[in-house]
Amino acid sequence: MRARYGIFLVLAFAAALIGCCGVLLESALRAHAPADRYAGAAAVVTGPLDVSQRVRLLGSEEEVQRRPVTERPRVPAAAAECLRAVPGVRDVVADVSFPVTAAGGTALTGHGWSALARPREGRAPRSPGEVALDAGTGLRVGQRALLQIGGAPRPFTVTGLVSSGAYFEPRTAAALSGRPGQADALVVLAGGPVDAGRLRAAVPGLTVATGAERGDAEDLAVAAARPDMIDMAGALATMAVMMVLLVGGGLIALSIRERGRELALLRAVGATPRQVRAGIVRENVRLAVWAGLAGGIASLPLGAALHAAMVRGEVLPEGFGLSLSPAPAVAALLVVPAAAAVSALLASLRLSRIRPVQALGETAAERGGPPRWRVITGVVFLVLGVNALGASTLMSGPGAVASVGGLVISLIVATAFLSPVIARWGVRALGGTARRLDPVAGRLAAHAAGAATLRAGSVLTPVALAVAFAGTQLFVHSTVVGATEEQARAATRADQVVVPAGPGLPAELARAVRATPGVTAATAVRGTTVVMAVRELGEEQLRSLPARGVSPEGLERTTDPAVVSGRLDGLRGGAVALSRDVAGGIRVGQTVPLRLADGTAIRPRVTAIYERGLGLGDVLLHRDLVAAHSSSPLDDHVLVRGRADLGPVTARYAGADVVTAEAFAAERSRALRLEGFMTRLVTAAVTGFVVIGLVTTLALATAARRREFALLRMAGATRRQVLRSLRLEAAIVLGTGVATGSLVAAVTLMSFATAVTGVPLPWVPPLPAALILIGVAGSGAAAMILPARVLLRRETLEGP
Repeated sequence: MRARYGIFLVLAFAAALIGCCGVLLESALRAHAPADRYAGAAAVVTGPLDVSQRVRLLGSEEEVQRRPVTERPRVPAAAAECLRAVPGVRDVVADVSFPVTAAGGTALTGHGWSALARPREGRAPRSPGEVALDAGTGLRVGQRALLQIGGAPRPFTVTGLVSSGAYFEPRTAAALSGRPGQADALVVLAGGPVDAGRLRAAVPGLTVATGAERGDAEDLAVAAARPDMIDMAGALATMAVMMVLLVGGGLIALSIRERGRELALLRAVGATPRQVRAGIVRENVRLAVWAGLAGGIASLPLGAALHAAMVRGEVLPEGFGLSLSPAPAVAALLVVPAAAAVSALLASLRLSRIRPVQALGETAAERGGPPRWRVITGVVFLVLGVNALGASTLMSGPGAVASVGGLVISLIVATAFLSPVIARWGVRALGGTARRLDPVAGRLAAHAAGAATLRAGSVLTPVALAVAFAGTQLFVHSTVVGATEEQARAATRADQVVVPAGPGLPAELARAVRATPGVTAATAVRGTTVVMAVRELGEEQLRSLPARGVSPEGLERTTDPAVVSGRLDGLRGGAVALSRDVAGGIRVGQTVPLRLADGTAIRPRVTAIYERGLGLGDVLLHRDLVAAHSSSPLDDHVLVRGRADLGPVTARYAGADVVTAEAFAAERSRALRLEGFMTRLVTAAVTGFVVIGLVTTLALATAARRREFALLRMAGATRRQVLRSLRLEAAIVLGTGVATGSLVAAVTLMSFATAVTGVPLPWVPPLPAALILIGVAGSGAAAMILPARVLLRRETLEGP
């Protein structure tokens, strides 16, 4: 009965974990940014919002892969006339958006006045010097506002107040956007039924968004986050299923072995092997259905809470909506009973096959070792895992990060199959120490652990899994953060950095800084994303890569990317520099096809290949090229060589400030560490599930040993000696599991560190590592000792 409660708890937790992953996956599949300004539009016409490319895969034909754009592709404003000719169209607004900085660095978005504006007070702007401003700025109609748009602040007269943003006279807005004749989107306003097919035919090559997709045309952040979220949720769901099989399956197998006498009796009274197996499977499936139902129902609010936490932690963009349906709960209800059925069937095979006359004798003692098929299977998984670890060292950073979870699972599966063998080695290694500490209790502990290797193996697997999973997930992120910080510090030669309080810095500020006496070099930096096919292990994968647009003037005096071939002074016009992680055999002087952030295809010439891709991004481009294909032409910051007083320069620009290079690096490090929120959250949830399974398994295994404890007491062992032997046994079994999990984590992290930094030295903070080891081992020891104390307190102990 106790086993049923424990199995129910573990399977219910597993169902909740699988359901949570399902909620995230469903939300990612259905996610669309909410339509705000475009809510009243019948359709929104934009450039293509994703890019595609044929890539070559190893051992198969080419396939088409897609990645979303991260900057808004522009469309010709003249195409509005073609759309107006479609029946049912009342008007088409050529909408433009551009960054505006108000006094104090307040960030606003500028637009041209149109039917999309939501006036609250006053009138529309009618001349170049007028603006309708966000009511939240505190300004009133008739007042003057200093607004910074691509240059020094300029005065505008406030003619009206709107709900959000800054609205200018349409021709003025087109000029301020920096791209006259182009629009961010063509917003179709209907006067009657409008056929989307006719709209697409009117503007071939452009994207026509209707319904929920209008929000994606307005805000690209959700669509850009969707592919990574789908990959992450799918990987987590797969890992959760593997956890159910390893942890839940091990608990089910242990409970079946502990019922050996009962099953032997059934065989002795005439039950056939099929009947025994069918009874075991039915019993566990029935229990798993109720556990799956409870966990599946609980997964919906838990998934919603996880989604909300991810939005608050800025892992997901603000508009990434939550989708809730019964599908995740149903998936959990199907997966958990199926996993329980497989586990129960495999665990019952041996006990159901023994002959009736051997049945009772077989249960008297555990068989000496695991079956041969189990050892062979474990060795196969071990070889596969080791080969995968070796291959992962040849992968680039993103591929190495993605491979970590699968590598750990493959090694843990090998550990699960080989756990009795590992447990026996652990007894040999630690049993002698236990005997030296206490000759009597140590001998009892070593004998108990060695005589029940299958039981010890069932305990060892979740211990190793908890340590390996928590260690790799946490320390993979710390390794990336540590390497990034180190490379960023080594790459920065600047003495000062000009940073914005608002959306960015105008391009003319870098020129003004460069002209300041005492400044020897100033480099404008603009962060962006490029899409490029990266070669990994002989095949290509289309990746979205972090990139920087930099001004080449004095670049080598403010930045040191550790160039291994080529020169940075050639980074002009249509040139590019690549990190060695993504170069993949590309040589200096070659041209490479890549897509800019708005989807524009270019073939720049490679002018340099450098080492410090983590600290600087994988691609360096000319700042003007990046700005020409970005929604905002503003710079993220300006690196300055020289300690001149820049106060007079920054005072002319709203929100500009000067910080030391050390302060800039510290702020960047803080932002990098905040990105580990999702990693810590997922690690806590999965590790918590494994620890619950571990505690339940140990409590069940200890409670089933009441006859063994009674026999020891009857043989003359004192209560203190029994408890001391149990503590030493826990040290042997849990120590072996912790050592195995630490070994799996160590080889995985060393392989990952080699792939990312070229040196097999991961960043492992001592305190979190100690907490993982103490937490797992401590909870396991408590699960063994506390039930034993309860059993040994009873005045009457059951006989053997």
